Amino acid sequence: MGLVSIAATEANNVRYINGAKKAAEELGYEISVVDAAGSADQANAAIQNFAQRGAYAIVDLVFPASSIGAGLDAAKQANIPVVTWGGGLGLSVAATNGSGAPIAEPVIEKLIEDLGGKGELLVLAYRTGEVCRDREILLDKMLEPHPDIKVTKNEVRIPGYFEDGAQHANAWLASRPPGDEKLAIWGCWDDPAIGAIGSLRSQGRDDVMVYGVNGNAQALENIKNGHMNATAWQDSFSEGYNMVKLLADIKKEDWQPKAVEIPAVLVTKETVEDFLKQHPEAAQ
Repeated sequence: MGLVSIAATEANNVRYINGAKKAAEELGYEISVVDAAGSADQANAAIQNFAQRGAYAIVDLVFPASSIGAGLDAAKQANIPVVTWGGGLGLSVAATNGSGAPIAEPVIEKLIEDLGGKGELLVLAYRTGEVCRDREILLDKMLEPHPDIKVTKNEVRIPGYFEDGAQHANAWLASRPPGDEKLAIWGCWDDPAIGAIGSLRSQGRDDVMVYGVNGNAQALENIKNGHMNATAWQDSFSEGYNMVKLLADIKKEDWQPKAVEIPAVLVTKETVEDFLKQHPEAAQ
């Protein structure tokens, strides 16, 4: 099986890949991973290569279906199913899970609640990936009834999201000294927000609330230590495992494309200890 990742060393991608590998091993298949490093061109080339090699199936991590059309066409011509994690349905995609917006919703609700409907918010966005794009759209929609929350948006790169998160936070903080107004930073996934935490700690700023999405081990540790307010834990290992297990059914002629989602779990400073007791694997 071929697997094309947007960032194969990012924690949530790693968990998904490990789940996919475990399921593939149980089914007697080997998974070959290509890190496209945020490049849709590299993702298309990788999918086309897997199609030429006659892969059993191809898994796309995060690249939206609309950006991998050439790869999807090559796979369709070779009669090889393509499934996506966070890439959505569309074109010839057979199934998807890990969709961005549903996973982000609980943590966005928590962010708005903690701000009390007013304050300043730094958004660390990434618009090349379907997941972050959908999360940003949802954030905008949920913020519409709260015009007193002033939003600044900056986009991070892949690779480079830790560094970009720190730099954007530094620039934003420079004109926002501690005061009466509530301040918050939201990353469309955990890692840019964790980069921003580095800047907050170096400046001794404990007046800024920080939120992420995905619930990677570093984020959970930051919540435990009081440096992050909340994240939404995504069980990406199970998403990878379940998707690969589904491929046998997808190969059948009567398969209809669909989403097979696993709900996210909101983790906060108040709930992190109990969460880790229930999901000790999340800290790995």
